[in-house]
Parts: sequence; structure tokens; C-alpha cells
Amino acid sequence: MIILITGISSGFGKAMAERLSSEGHTVYGTHRKDVTPLPGVRYIRADVQNEDDCRDAVRRVIDEQGRIDVFINNAGMGIGGPLEFCSLSSAQRQMDVNWMGMVRMLHFVIPEMRRRKSGKIICISSIGGLMGLPFQGLYSASKFAMEGYCEALRMELRTHGIKVVVVQPGDFATSFTESRSSVSSPEAEAAYPSYSRSLRSIEHDETTGLKPEYLAARVSRIVASRRPRAHYVVATLEQRLSVFLKAVLPAGCFEAILRSYYKL
Repeated sequence: MIILITGISSGFGKAMAERLSSEGHTVYGTHRKDVTPLPGVRYIRADVQNEDDCRDAVRRVIDEQGRIDVFINNAGMGIGGPLEFCSLSSAQRQMDVNWMGMVRMLHFVIPEMRRRKSGKIICISSIGGLMGLPFQGLYSASKFAMEGYCEALRMELRTHGIKVVVVQPGDFATSFTESRSSVSSPEAEAAYPSYSRSLRSIEHDETTGLKPEYLAARVSRIVASRRPRAHYVVATLEQRLSVFLKAVLPAGCFEAILRSYYKL
């Protein structure tokens, strides 16, 4: 298959590119910074915040291969902190990368798939797109937007033979933790004394989480599946349970569990 993945410099993107390429797929991947190339992977320097880059990345794959069988939207970033102290420019950047980055790429991918009446779109969301995570509200908002967009897109593209799948990872040990931009100010910590404590808990869960190769293996099975599910929660048992509880418990009860977990 011809596969295009966004954001393959590290973490999920790198693991997926390596896995899918080793399985014989033709893999293209976008990146912003310099990387050590993986054998067999074709790299495209592109920023999902730039419309021209997105158009040119898709055009290169089409020009060289004639089609895109699978598009995996993976590029993303995180901004943490009390929402009151997150700047408006931070909120705009969070949405521009995680949500609008996906929208920009799909703006050029979908017409190519629709002409062939075939294709698979896999978007890497988060369990943070199913529940608002304290001190990660901007990140959750960007993933909630992705969830809603993909839900509508799935119905719109059904008659065109294009499948839309959302993958919702829990905590994974990737460079995401190190690259997160977090609010750091005495004023914020004074107003929200639990912030530092919660951030330490969040970072511990991430750095001791599952390995990105685990998610890559699951995505490999989704790529191969003729009838993939609409959603896949890829997480520890405890985190999968939290998704279930969010769906069945009254809002107040579930929020009490989250407050306790995040030491609020």
C-alpha cells in the first residue's frame, strides 16, 4: 500500500513508519526538523501549519505513486497549564497544529481518495479527546475537535468507499513529554497549588507508559483490516476502564474520580 504519515520525526510517527515500511508498504512521512532517515522510508519536509507544504506533500506522493491508499494523521503537540494562564496565542497554536493541521492535509488527501472511491484515513487522537484532562485543557480541546470532525467525515465519505478511523492512545513513553510547552509562573502556581503536583503525576504516567511500538503494531493491523472499527482505544487496562466509566457514570461521579487521580 501507499501510505502517507504526518510527523515521523519521533514517537508514534517514527514507530509507525518503521513498522509499516518493514512490512513492505511504500511509506512517505512528513517532518519539520532534521532526522536520521529510516531505511526504505521516503521523507518530505513539510509543516502542517503551512497550506502550501500540505498541498505539495500530497502532490509529491500522487506524482510518484499515482495514489494514496492510507493517510495517517499523526503530527501534533501539547500545551499544558491552568487554562486561565494559557495565552490566547498558545490556544491558537494548539488548535492550528493538532486540528487545523489535520484539516489542511485532508483538504488535499480526500479529493484524491474520492476520485478512486477508495482509501483509509487514520487519525491519531487521544483519550484526552474523550475527557477533558485538568491542566491539559487546550490539548483536550484540540483532540475533541478532531473527534467531532472525524465523526462527521466518516458519514460523509461512507458512500465514496473511504474509511475513517480514530485511534485514541493513552499514556505512552515518547518525546511528547519533553516537547510539551507548559505554563510556568509563580502567579499560576499560587492560584492553582495543585498544578505542579498534577504535572509531576502526568509526566510520570507518560514516561512510564507503553512504548510507541505497541501503538505501531495496532495501527499495522488497522491498515490491514478490510473492515476497521470507527474507534480504537490503545491504552493500559486502567485507562481503558476510565474511558468506559466516562461513558456510564454521571458526570459528577466521573469528575470526582479524575480530581482524585490528578490530586486536585
